[in-house]
Order: sequence, then structure tokens, then C-alpha cells
Amino acid sequence: MLDLLSGKEIYDKVDALRSEKGWTIYELAKKASIAPTTIYNWRDRESSPSLYLLEAICSAFEISVIDFLLNEDELMALTEEQKEVIRLWNTLSAEKKKSILNLMKTM
Repeated sequence: MLDLLSGKEIYDKVDALRSEKGWTIYELAKKASIAPTTIYNWRDRESSPSLYLLEAICSAFEISVIDFLLNEDELMALTEEQKEVIRLWNTLSAEKKKSILNLMKTM
């Protein structure tokens, strides 16, 4: 079963990945095309990041949001249909992802 992560836990995972790469927060922000203050505010407030922010950061690390959020056991527990949705999602442009999310919200 999926365990929900707090904003601080998500930030800690991002910070660990950032440290592994040897990047500063400024470098991560630049690679994610976001303002460094966005990351600092998220960290200092210990709030949960928006999907847009998390997706931009994961893109900088060249991983999917799903890969970031799920551990290996949880990823293996997904059905084939769920894995296919993830595979297809990862091929979409940012604009198409936004359109799909908007469509899903209306359902």
C-alpha cells in the first residue's frame, strides 16, 4: 500500500538526490527551470510541493514522478494497466500532461 509522504519527507528525498548529484539548490532550480526561491520557500514552510514543481524537479533528475514517489516494492505492486498508464504518461509533453489532468478533473 502506498504511504503518503509529507512535504518535508518529499523535500528530504529531493535534497538527497540533489546532494548525490553534487548540485546546489540554485543549480537544481536552474535545471528544473524554476526560481531558487520556490525551493527555499517549500523547504522553509515544510509544505507539500505542487505537482508542477515536483514534475519539474523530477525532470531535472531525469526520473518520473512515479519513480520518485514509489519505492521498488510499491512499483512492482502496480497492475500492468497502471504500469502502461505510467509508460504512456512519461511520453507526453508538459502541455499534453496538463490537458490530460484537466480532462481527468472533469470526470
